[in-house]
Amino acid sequence: MSRLILIAVCVFRMSDCCAQELNCQVEINTDQVQATNKSVFDALKEAVTEYMNETHFTNLQYATNERIDCRMFFTIKEYTDNKMVGDLQVQVSRPVYNTSYTTTLLNFKDNKIEFEYQEGEPLTFSLNTMESQLTAILNFYAYLFIAIDSDSFAPNGGQAMFDQLAQIVQMAQSSGENGWKAFEDKRNRSAVLSAFTDPSTSILRRMLYDYHRLGLDEMALSPDKGRAKITESLAGLTTVMDVDGMSVGLSIFKDAKLDELVNIYTKASQTERDKVVEILTPIYPTEMKRINMIKAGTNKEK
Repeated sequence: MSRLILIAVCVFRMSDCCAQELNCQVEINTDQVQATNKSVFDALKEAVTEYMNETHFTNLQYATNERIDCRMFFTIKEYTDNKMVGDLQVQVSRPVYNTSYTTTLLNFKDNKIEFEYQEGEPLTFSLNTMESQLTAILNFYAYLFIAIDSDSFAPNGGQAMFDQLAQIVQMAQSSGENGWKAFEDKRNRSAVLSAFTDPSTSILRRMLYDYHRLGLDEMALSPDKGRAKITESLAGLTTVMDVDGMSVGLSIFKDAKLDELVNIYTKASQTERDKVVEILTPIYPTEMKRINMIKAGTNKEK
């Protein structure tokens, strides 16, 4: 609970005295690259791992066992003259209180990864300048990981990090590179930020708190009470659907939570399951197999 208190009173500023926030696993797949010497990718993996795990991104203090578990899986599809093009799958999880269970907060695939990297090149962190496309991408996801995790522990607990994300996106948009442009597509980094911060869809942030802190964290002590709060929180999806049915926030929630919801409602009443199905069906019409599992109260396909 110490992190919850810290988030609530945090004034966002950099400080070298504070523990790093992330426990980040980095993987790089180069199966589609024809280069015979792939040592540059080993160097990239080492550099990104060090950057994500040893940079102080905020002044939030984390014990070793409190660091945010996250994963970055790069798939490099093209490599020419130090330029790498591919995609990036990111995942973030957090523990559920009083259980051994960890829940996925974010599961997202970024299809617009382009940057230059030369073997041995140092990755330099800066809050106020854009050092490179690679560090801009890493900074974006580092602050997104921390912001989402913080929101799951306190209402709007990640506000300082979302403010920093807005600055990162603004600086990166001036570069003209793919993945940052407003309205370029509905799934790029600008769209991800907008899904959580635009007033019309920012209820997704409140959902993070209601679903996790008031819902999952309570289920060990009171399963019915915790599950009821999760059910209540799902109404936020309808709000987002009504204003932007193509919001990336809806797919982010689906990819992180739909399998979990199947398990959560195995012991719910039929009335509660029907309510959840009523919410999810118009939002995720292509996911009826899993939605019907919720309706049937089973985590096994019949």
